[in-house]
Amino acid sequence: MNDRGEISTLKAWLLVLASLLDEAILLVLIILALRYFHIQITWPIILVAWLAVIIFFIIIHKAVVPSMRRRKVTGADGMIGLTGEVSQPLRPQGVIKVKGEYWKAKSVDGDVGIGDDVEVVGIKGLILEVKRKKV
Repeated sequence: MNDRGEISTLKAWLLVLASLLDEAILLVLIILALRYFHIQITWPIILVAWLAVIIFFIIIHKAVVPSMRRRKVTGADGMIGLTGEVSQPLRPQGVIKVKGEYWKAKSVDGDVGIGDDVEVVGIKGLILEVKRKKV
């Protein structure tokens, strides 16, 4: 996970493949059970099954993996990168307003005056670490 709360495509695919492992094990057990009871599987059924698997992986590639890579929008990770306005001067600690909510904040790059825009760069407990927003 990088500093913006995103994960790499490779890591997302590894998570998906790990979650599909139990389905693969179940499929193998079903095939072994069919062989145990001497039930033959015809080629058309095998081809339809392969087509279903391919379609399933296309859906995962287009829908699930990108959603796993998106930036977190809740919790502490969702605060990183947001912009706020200083309500009480940060010398180095004060109060800022982010998305209509007031938060205690600590400036990481010196004093910041009332009305200045700041960017959230970190969180320690309930105190946001901020830096002056570059114009």
